[in-house]
Amino acid sequence: MGRAADQDQARGQGGAAVRRRHVFYIPGYDPIHPRRYRELYRSESAAQAGISGYEIAQRPKQTGGPYGWHVTAHVEGAAVEADVEVLVWSDIVRDSMAASIPATYLQLLRTAWIYISTGALFRLMRLRKGPVIAALYPVGMLLLQLLLALGVGALLGFAAGGLAEWGFVPFLGAKALSIVGLLLYLGTFCAVSLLLLRWFKARDGTFFAYYLMHDYAYSAAARGANPPELEARITAFRQLISSAMEENAVDEVLLVGHSSGAHVGVSVLADLLREGLPETRPALGFLSLGQVVPMVSFLPEADRLRGDLRYLSASADITWVDVSAPGDGCAFALCDPVAVSGVAPSGKRWPLVISAAFTQTLSPARWKELRWRFFRLHFQYLCAFDQPGDYDYFKITAGPMTLADRYAGRQPSKSRIEAARSGYTSVRAP
Repeated sequence: MGRAADQDQARGQGGAAVRRRHVFYIPGYDPIHPRRYRELYRSESAAQAGISGYEIAQRPKQTGGPYGWHVTAHVEGAAVEADVEVLVWSDIVRDSMAASIPATYLQLLRTAWIYISTGALFRLMRLRKGPVIAALYPVGMLLLQLLLALGVGALLGFAAGGLAEWGFVPFLGAKALSIVGLLLYLGTFCAVSLLLLRWFKARDGTFFAYYLMHDYAYSAAARGANPPELEARITAFRQLISSAMEENAVDEVLLVGHSSGAHVGVSVLADLLREGLPETRPALGFLSLGQVVPMVSFLPEADRLRGDLRYLSASADITWVDVSAPGDGCAFALCDPVAVSGVAPSGKRWPLVISAAFTQTLSPARWKELRWRFFRLHFQYLCAFDQPGDYDYFKITAGPMTLADRYAGRQPSKSRIEAARSGYTSVRAP
C-alpha cells in the first residue's frame, strides 16, 4: 500500500472535514514551564491570522489532564475547535541540569568521548555540519570559559603573591614570605577562578553553554538508550493519546514533536500502534519539527529508537510529516530520520520530508533579522511566516483538514538526504 492509499485510509477514519481536533505537543529539551508555549501560540497565531486572513482565538482550557489551552478558529471557510495539550517532561530536564560546575565539565569529557569513540560524531558531520557545530559549541564555550577563569585567576594570584615579595609584610623572613606569597597566590587563584566560573554559569541564558551541554549529555548518558524516567514518561504520554483515540469526540488526534521531542514522539506513537488502535477512531497524525533524531539514533545503544523508527515508518495507521529547513542550524534539516539511521524497511511509507524553506517563507527583511539568531530560528516552525508557503503551523493545528489531507499528493523535498549514515543499525524487537 502506498502513501496515497494510506491517506485514503486516514480520511476514512477521521473524515476530510475536521471540526474538532486534539493536539498533543512534546517540547524539546526545555526546562521552562509550558506556559511559554501557550503564550507563543497565542501571539504567533494572531500574527499569522493577520497575515493570512483567517480568524483564531485562544482561551483557557476547561477540562482536566495536561497543561493546555482551547483554540477556536475560522480557517479556510470552516469553524474549527482544538484542544492543545503540552506533554511535559521539563521536570526531567530540570533534574538533569542540576549538575554542579565540576560535574558539568566531567559530562563534557564523557559526552565528547562517547560521540568520538563510537564514530557517531564523524558520521553526523557527513549529514549536516550545522547541528554538529551546534553540538561542538558548548564544548568550545565551556573550555573557553575555563581557560579565561584560570587565566584571570592566575594573573591576579601572581599579583597577590607578589605583595609579600614587594615588602608588604616586612616583619617576616624570606622563608615565611615565600609561604605567605604561595598561600596568597593559591587562595586568590582558586577564589577568582571559581567566581568567574560561577559568573559564566549565572549568565548561561546568554551563552547557552551549560544548557546545550546538559542536552547532549542527557542523550548520550546511556549511549542512546532512554533513561528509566524518560521511558516512564513515554508510557504516560502513550496512555494519554490512547485515551484521546478512544473518545471519538474529535476528528483528528495530532501529535507534534519539536526538536528532541520528535524522537520522544516516535517512541510514544510506536508503542501506541503496537498496542493497537480502536476500530472506530479519529485520524492520527504526527508532525515532527526541527528534529535532531540522528544525535540519538546514531549511538550504539539506541536500538529502542531505531526499532521504533523502523516500525512507525511502515505503518498504514498514521500520517507522518517531517518539517525542517536548511536555515535552521540546530536541526538535521531534510534528513529523513528513518533512512539516515539505516533502518528503512522495504515497505517504508513515512515520513514525508518537506522544507519550511525559511529563505522563501520569510521576507528578505525578516530573514535578515533572524538569520543569525540560531535558537530563535529553531523555534520558527511554531511561529508566523510573513510569506507563508504550504507549511502553516496554525492551519495544521486549527484548520479543517487532517494532516493526511493537507499534504495529500505533496512530493517530498528533492534535496532531502536519505543515504544511510549510522554505524549502528541494530533494533530492539517489540
